Amino acid sequence: MSTEDVLHDASTLASYNVLLQVMFRVLTFLLNAFTLRFVSKELIGVVNVRLTLLYSTIVFLSREAFRRACLSGGANHSWKQVINLLWLTLPLGVLWAVLLVCVWLWFLEVPDAQSVPYYSPAVVLFALGGVQELLAEPLWVLAQAHMFVRLKVVSESLAMIAKCSITVVLVVFARDWGLYIFAAAHCVYTGFLVICYAAYFVRFLGSKEAYMKGFPLQSVRELLPGKTFGEPLIDWTLARLTWSFFKQSFLKQILTEGERYVMTFLNVLSFGDQGVYDIVNNLGSMVARFVFLPIEESFYIFFAKVLERGRDVRSQKQDEMAIAAEVLECLLKLVLVIGLIITVFGYGYSYLALDIYGGSLLSSGTGPSLLRCYSSYVLLLAVNGITECFVFAAMSQKQVDKYNLIMLGLSVSFLLLSYVLTWWAGGVGFILANCLNMGLRILHSVVFIHHYFKSSQWKPLRGLVPSPLLILALGVSAVVTALSEFAFCCSHGWLFRLIHVAVGGVCLCFVLVTVYVTETQLVHFVQTQLLPRYRKKHH
Repeated sequence: MSTEDVLHDASTLASYNVLLQVMFRVLTFLLNAFTLRFVSKELIGVVNVRLTLLYSTIVFLSREAFRRACLSGGANHSWKQVINLLWLTLPLGVLWAVLLVCVWLWFLEVPDAQSVPYYSPAVVLFALGGVQELLAEPLWVLAQAHMFVRLKVVSESLAMIAKCSITVVLVVFARDWGLYIFAAAHCVYTGFLVICYAAYFVRFLGSKEAYMKGFPLQSVRELLPGKTFGEPLIDWTLARLTWSFFKQSFLKQILTEGERYVMTFLNVLSFGDQGVYDIVNNLGSMVARFVFLPIEESFYIFFAKVLERGRDVRSQKQDEMAIAAEVLECLLKLVLVIGLIITVFGYGYSYLALDIYGGSLLSSGTGPSLLRCYSSYVLLLAVNGITECFVFAAMSQKQVDKYNLIMLGLSVSFLLLSYVLTWWAGGVGFILANCLNMGLRILHSVVFIHHYFKSSQWKPLRGLVPSPLLILALGVSAVVTALSEFAFCCSHGWLFRLIHVAVGGVCLCFVLVTVYVTETQLVHFVQTQLLPRYRKKHH
């Protein structure tokens, strides 16, 4: 497959993933707004912080390292060996589930049974849901490596719709079930994912479509672990790379979910305050999750396929290197522009957004301050996602191991900063600690990229420098929207709120027109690679 084809497929995957995450975030957004009217904020805090943390820890530590390793240069490996390696995620997941369930039940503070009923069974069910999802891991990696984008969209859409439907029905008609409501919905979600992936590959393998695409497997039996004559059971090079990524993923999980670990293990916030913080956190990270994360995941596959891991820029194929450098520069500019827009408009519209979404429960107290701080954090989150996306695809195994030590230092400093800053500034302290650590991670990645391209003619880090006119447009918009909030929002009735929204709309259009005029390379990249209607036109 040529580099242009890989780029096209990665762009397609990114576009579909963005649409998928938009749907997920909208459904979750509406679901949270709905459940806030029926259940307590303490129950929301336990579900969205403690139980979700249990599930995410199990699946992340069980599969993240395998995904990164097995998607690196997949065409150069035996898929039978890759599948054998991927099946190790299941026993690893069972081990993590048993260990973490014991911690969650016996070592953490148990919520009050009156306000948060059925805690212990919910812990077990959330852990089982995580293990259940790992059954589809070999199929997920196969689908990602061969760019089966519609499979991911359909399966995750059906699973999410089923989860939301179960939650709404049980919240309305069986409110006394407490945590059983969310545990049941979670198990339905992971079960749907497994069923959809299994059904697709049962139909696809051995079909004429699979033969025409040159798919490396011919039967369902080949999806199960087994030995191929004349080959080792697993690819030990991939296994060692997986171990390197595993050590890194353990530290990355602490950084990614650090505030939830601090809240869960150190009890710095009550369950009710945890619920408010998590709702604001989810609202603030909405764009990061449905735009930045899909782009990062999809273009990691692109860089991993195009770059030869561990080799310097002069040892790479120069035509492919030119494409990779241009893509990196455009991606950096794209996420920088989006992040700056979120930062600017997040300040002037945080209070209004929270008041509409959750009423005084969210807009009173620290809610608006949390969302304003998070709007600035999104900018760092966006840049870090793309820089690390490239760095992890280009690093040698030795460099990955060295970076693990850096991640260890960042993890320890993050936990200490979170604890200290939370006692000083409450929930805002979590965001400040995240900003400091994210800044250090960006600095490391920027230094790596600078040295990587130092001896070449390409300078992709120019993507981190917006045009002066764009900076001016953003500055004017920041001042205008702040003055608009002071004058019209948010205690003067709906008419004044609408005026405030209209002012923001005009400012946003002004910024977007400035982007279109000044960032021509970025506009061309988005039109040709990320927007399906333009992509269809050019292909």
